[in-house]
Amino acid sequence: RILITAGPTREPLDPVRFIANPSSGKMGFALARAAERRGADVLLITGPSTLKDPPGVKTLRIQTAREMAEAVLEVVRNYPIVIKTAAVSDYRPTKTAAQKIKKKNDRWILELEQTTDILKEIGKRKLTGQILVGFAAETEDLEVNAVKKLNEKNLDIIAANRIGEMGSGFESDTNRVTLFYKDGSREILPIMEKEAIAHLLLDRILSLKAA
Repeated sequence: RILITAGPTREPLDPVRFIANPSSGKMGFALARAAERRGADVLLITGPSTLKDPPGVKTLRIQTAREMAEAVLEVVRNYPIVIKTAAVSDYRPTKTAAQKIKKKNDRWILELEQTTDILKEIGKRKLTGQILVGFAAETEDLEVNAVKKLNEKNLDIIAANRIGEMGSGFESDTNRVTLFYKDGSREILPIMEKEAIAHLLLDRILSLKAA
């Protein structure tokens, strides 16, 4: 049984505007397809995405970071393997207007509050033998930031990539990632199709489970 999260979240400002990011969900959907083909019972919890539900995969679609947190934390203890690829908003507006906000002033000042750190919460609740995998998209200090996240959030593996590199990132069908492991080792991968990364990552996870 594998729980996978994917896509972005949207934090509404009013009925027609929201704060979001360019995550496409492609990596998470690729992992869900790969796991299902290997015979896994997969739950995919995804934010807004134009991708179709993977055949044979139970798919739950959400919108906001709060909805993602509620959905994940309700079921996470039931899954021996958890892979979080979702790019969840770190902040949301403190207030959401009930009606469309009209243009009145030269400036619009937003007040934001932190959302739940889902990966950190999962790490706190991690069960014995449960494998927890995260992703990190960074603009600088890739290794430093990835290893910090790995340790602070009690992960077994973190897959990190640098935003802005050719053939790497949210909308691309390929990615260039480095895998950092809990034991301090790392594995630098060449640019690969996200489908291939999905299968390689599942192989690494199964090796950890076997150990």
